[in-house]
Amino acid sequence: MPEMLLVDKVEKYYGSAFSLTKALNGLSLRVQKGEFVAIMGPSGSGKTTLLNCISSIERVSSGHVYVNGEDITRLRGRRLTLYRRKEIGFIFQDFHLLDTMTAYENIALALQIQHVKAKMIDDRVKEMAKRLGISDCLHKYPYQLSGGQKQRVACARAMITDPQLVLADEPTGALDSKSARMLLECFASLHAQLASTILMVTHDAFTASYATRVIFIKDGKIFHEFYRGKDERKHFFSRIIDVESLLGGGGNDVM
Repeated sequence: MPEMLLVDKVEKYYGSAFSLTKALNGLSLRVQKGEFVAIMGPSGSGKTTLLNCISSIERVSSGHVYVNGEDITRLRGRRLTLYRRKEIGFIFQDFHLLDTMTAYENIALALQIQHVKAKMIDDRVKEMAKRLGISDCLHKYPYQLSGGQKQRVACARAMITDPQLVLADEPTGALDSKSARMLLECFASLHAQLASTILMVTHDAFTASYATRVIFIKDGKIFHEFYRGKDERKHFFSRIIDVESLLGGGGNDVM
């Protein structure tokens, strides 16, 4: 299977020479095309910083990030804009929907920026909405939607452009357990149907149990990782909890 993502000895520092914090400490990882990877670790371990460096929201202090063979740490100007617009989709914890636009318009905007024809936009938005179970929400504004509906709209917006890589930062963090389960079932379905490559940061073992691989980060380095393989999700959840206990984290009982 071809490699989609290579993070090569990445370091990220914050602060000044008198007060320096190392968020990522020579971290390296590989993600193959079509994988669904969960990134876990205690607060301050570097999870979100890693995601931000891959998305180019933040620049690495040293090291390299390759997406589909291209070193995105060297991109500047228009090429960097095109990378953000076409090659990645980002799903935020707090949705980041535009309040003055309907759900349909929020999703369609990603295609309009790419100058996709109106007829094709309509077809693709309706198809993605059907996959995510939000067809009846398309003409509503964000304030009219539940948290779970908002996050599925945000998910549709991120995936409508067929990005090379989907990045999700705590996508269930603002949802109740029922909405979180619905979103994760949609994630798993889209991953299976579209062979999407998904990298998801989460603190929650239940959320991580939907992935095909879990990577644990501690102090800016990879602490442990393992694959789901043929495990039932409940057994995979138990394995995640076991590693969390070594990291000093806690599980949950939403299974």
